[in-house]
Amino acid sequence: MQTRIHRIAAASPDDTSGLTAAIQDGEIRAEHVIAVLGKTEGNGCVNDFTRAFATRTLTALFADALGASTAEVTERIAFVMSGGTEGGLCPHWLVFEVDPNGGRAAEGSLGLAAGIAFTRDFAPEELGRMAQVEETARAVKAAMDSAGIRSVDDVHYVQIKCPLLTAARVEDARNRGQSVVTADTYRSMGYSRGASALGVGLALDELAPARLGDEVICSDFALYSTRASTSAGIELLRNEILVLGNAKGWDPTYRIGHDVMADALDVEAVDRALERVPSNGEGVSVADVAALLVKAEPATSGQIRGQRHVMWDDSDIHPTRHARALVGGVLAGRLKDTRLFVSGGAEHQGPDGGGPLAVIVRQ
Repeated sequence: MQTRIHRIAAASPDDTSGLTAAIQDGEIRAEHVIAVLGKTEGNGCVNDFTRAFATRTLTALFADALGASTAEVTERIAFVMSGGTEGGLCPHWLVFEVDPNGGRAAEGSLGLAAGIAFTRDFAPEELGRMAQVEETARAVKAAMDSAGIRSVDDVHYVQIKCPLLTAARVEDARNRGQSVVTADTYRSMGYSRGASALGVGLALDELAPARLGDEVICSDFALYSTRASTSAGIELLRNEILVLGNAKGWDPTYRIGHDVMADALDVEAVDRALERVPSNGEGVSVADVAALLVKAEPATSGQIRGQRHVMWDDSDIHPTRHARALVGGVLAGRLKDTRLFVSGGAEHQGPDGGGPLAVIVRQ
């Protein structure tokens, strides 16, 4: 088994020229692709249609490459589009291939294992509530099984794309006599991200079931996962899940490690994550990083290491956009690369003002 990673810059949300060329040249085998993560240059808010635009474009591309219907493509590939490339972040595609017959599995070595799963579609009244938590936990376990990851300790990152509420979805629930967690469509993004993150924590034994309930979602932020990254969008009704970890039987060319940024300036988290990458007898360094995934969120205290920040007080630019730009700049300076998957909105994903971080290395 072999997982391969490809980072391809994009000139626009529908620019698949680099991806198309890689498929035509045989660098990427379309039949092996299980997930595409994308950073698109929208606002990352409710009305960020760059995510749906990119998803539709990618779905059509793979339908053509595979000779399949778009419906078939959406059941075999997880498309996780994260809007917002503020600051110097580079819009790009992060493509994950899994070749069941590829690579070499050295005895005793660990390699990057990847698996996907999908929840069922959620009703509007289920978003941001325990129904989403529990269904997400089930799907995370299914993705682990797909990847052949037996222990939760071997999971290093779980990337999820989840739905949000729109005015039409809120009205649909009301017409059926159901209540929703919030009628504020922007706040619904946080509830959906938060419930999905708690589902990851539940699946990975980071959180006890007895501590969870509707009342703690986006309320008790002492509850969080150190390996969840969730992103909400208008373009879907279910959670699409990619689980990444290390496992035996997988080619060791690619491996993954994770840590948690304590705050927006915690660039040392990169080095701590590298230390957690299985060495397989080799040392790893920043030069080996093939991809970086991280969550960003402004500290609710209004301070970073004792100094005031104004991310929550800016009426022109939403705080999550500030956070992506700040964290993206800090980490790009360490990695000397701006093709970073920095996602904003870290409800129940790491500590206040910080967030989970993962590095995938290639040797």
